[in-house]
Amino acid sequence: MDQLLINPDYPYILSTLIFLPLAGALLLLFIKNEDFARYWALGITTLTAILSIPLVVAFDTSTSQYQFVEQVSWVKSLNIQYVIGIDGISILLVMLTTFIMPLCVLASWTYIKTRVQAFMICLLIMETAMLGVFMALDFVLFYILWEAMLIPMYLLIGIWGGPRRIYASIKFFLYTLSGSVMLLVAIIWLYVQNGYSFFIPDMMWQNYSSTAQILLFLAFFLAFAIKVPMFPFHTWLPAAHVEAPTAGSVILASVLLKMGTYGFLRFAIPITPEATMILGPAILWLSIAGIIYGGFTALAQHDMKKLIAYSSVGHMGFVTLGIFVLNTAGVEGAILQMLNHGITTGALFLCIGMIYERTHSRELSSATGVGKHMPIFVTFLAFFSLSSFGFPATNSFVGEFLILAGTFEYSIPLALAAIPGAVLAAAYMLRMLQKIVWGGTDNPDQSWINDLNLREIVTLSPFLFFVFWIGLGAQPFIDLIHVSVANLLDNYHAFHGQAVAVADIILH
Repeated sequence: MDQLLINPDYPYILSTLIFLPLAGALLLLFIKNEDFARYWALGITTLTAILSIPLVVAFDTSTSQYQFVEQVSWVKSLNIQYVIGIDGISILLVMLTTFIMPLCVLASWTYIKTRVQAFMICLLIMETAMLGVFMALDFVLFYILWEAMLIPMYLLIGIWGGPRRIYASIKFFLYTLSGSVMLLVAIIWLYVQNGYSFFIPDMMWQNYSSTAQILLFLAFFLAFAIKVPMFPFHTWLPAAHVEAPTAGSVILASVLLKMGTYGFLRFAIPITPEATMILGPAILWLSIAGIIYGGFTALAQHDMKKLIAYSSVGHMGFVTLGIFVLNTAGVEGAILQMLNHGITTGALFLCIGMIYERTHSRELSSATGVGKHMPIFVTFLAFFSLSSFGFPATNSFVGEFLILAGTFEYSIPLALAAIPGAVLAAAYMLRMLQKIVWGGTDNPDQSWINDLNLREIVTLSPFLFFVFWIGLGAQPFIDLIHVSVANLLDNYHAFHGQAVAVADIILH
């Protein structure tokens, strides 16, 4: 338990962040007024975001311990505990979640016209589940919250989605649930092996057999690769993104996909380091395949939501690439890019949603040439598009630069194979931007389209602020994660060195 650090100045801050949205959702069950539901959800999510600020202010960047820890015995007979905490690997994802949710409520203000109360309840329950996943230090607590996310997201797509919403929601649910079944088997095995304890830190860096580690890693990989989603487990993503309402697409892109990469960092590497050594190279080349596939497929799209959805396959390929090169630059770049992708791609989905509200079409042809009549909109879109392909001085440039630097350190051929992905990202984003801003000689009449209103400007502005803050001054964000990343890699390389020494003894 020496990995735990309790901050006495903020004794219940994490539980407050987890349960405040849930409490807001429960109260909203008894209120039928739609306008009240909107303002209530906005107030609860905004308050949650404000209350999360002390996490950054009081976070101790000099230690890799879990901070703000809360620990209560839950089911004594099975040694299940309610234990939560955050470290450098999770803090940026917690802050991203609290930052995104009030903006999702704002984005849904006029987009959602039916069952508004139920929609806002789903958003609030989603926030509780997502925050809990990033904070849980007990595997049962983690798994319950991991599965709990499926239900509100299934409803968001299935009730408020597009014409093929039932197909998309069922596909999303079945894909993610199928991966989670093997995760549950792995959790039960670890529980038995670790003295009937579900406490996650006690499961890390143990000398499990090579066979056990490989089987555990494969179970983790299936659950997390589907969630990322890695190629070739990505086929649920375009359908879910295209059919989901705008807020659903933003939550999927900004937060849910990161749970897969977070799982690799939190569980796969520390619990199965030997299997990571053995299978890591294969995952690196799968990441390259995802980067190239995502880029070419996005380049071929005429549906704007599909274009951004397939771009996520490529961008998340860079994240898994950074994670499994297992050096400081790569892993820090991957965690930073998880945050960057959440900001940039979330903003792009908001932009597409704003166009859809006006034209009722996701086709690129329907938005051709709107730049003449929507100068504020295309200004935001231009900066988010530049960020998406890693233009210097934007947030994604810093993340991709670190990932590529780490990849070059690991393997020059691997890094060279990843570079076309960056070129493809520039190609498909600039193609979309050119058509929306200028179009061609046969542009449809767009004179009736209004530019962004104040609510929409307020919704997009925080995203733009972070695009430039991280792009021009990323050091505070890197400082938050550096010590935890260093501790992860030190433990991994120590385990790697020990395994090599044992192999040498056996061979000689």
